[in-house]
Amino acid sequence: MIILSGGTGTPKLLTGLKHAFKGEELNIIVNTAEDVWISGNLVCPDIDSVLYTLAGTIDKNTWWGIKDDSFCTYNALKRLSHEEPMMIGDKDRATHIIRSELLREGKSLTETTAVLARNFGIHEKIRILPMTDEPATVSTKILTPAGKLHFQEFWVAQKGEPDVFDVFFEGIEKAKPSEAVVQVLKKESDALVLIGPSNPITSIGPILNLKGIKELLKWKIVVAISPIIGTEAVSGPAGKFMRAKGFEVSPYGVLKYYEDFLDVLVIDKSDKCPVNMNDKVDVLKTDIMIKKDRDSKRLALFLKRNIMK
Repeated sequence: MIILSGGTGTPKLLTGLKHAFKGEELNIIVNTAEDVWISGNLVCPDIDSVLYTLAGTIDKNTWWGIKDDSFCTYNALKRLSHEEPMMIGDKDRATHIIRSELLREGKSLTETTAVLARNFGIHEKIRILPMTDEPATVSTKILTPAGKLHFQEFWVAQKGEPDVFDVFFEGIEKAKPSEAVVQVLKKESDALVLIGPSNPITSIGPILNLKGIKELLKWKIVVAISPIIGTEAVSGPAGKFMRAKGFEVSPYGVLKYYEDFLDVLVIDKSDKCPVNMNDKVDVLKTDIMIKKDRDSKRLALFLKRNIMK
């Protein structure tokens, strides 16, 4: 299976997928457009959320960073008048240091991620693939009344509060998908592609907008899980971003965003089937809310029974 992932919704599902598809190959293509260099180290929020989830170390209160982490270095830097834009834990920072050192040695982001996955004890059949091997060259930018903000500035520093006029991916025209991403999409000709319940615009959008990705997906069976229930995002700023890009905040809006290549949309059991939907897209209904590990396993088993049969 091939999975497209951002940093919150899809990692929540990965706990269940790892259980339901134990021993099977999982290729997880991860958004890197929110990556940022901080204090000399490359922070890859979405990759790290996937790493920490699969390693069982994610902080499940925030769905970023490592559980029970300390912040000694962050606070020491602050006392020395070095204000970091993100509050980075000490154990979390170790990941960024290792990644950055490996990059400086000449390894690609894909290679460094594989090293980190091995060091975290993640099963060898689970591959975590950055969408591109060009670190921080694609940046998600949010246009607000205060001007253009990097996603991390909008979401972390500004707490997602500013109005959103537009969302765009700076540098996407020049970026290319990694060789590993292209190979897995071409090689796994009969593999199902699962788009997790991540923010369609900023978590999945950068992957889709890389050159050639949408064309490759048209030859796959593509299943997406809606991150919208009713007219509200399950978490995060997806609603603001969808409205800014002209999409209805609803499962129908999710369908329209993915309709060029989508085969199946999984929506919550409480939702009505999207009206005026593309007749090429099947809609399945189940409980898609993930609050606990058992919810993740239940949803993963639903997918296995109803789509991967």
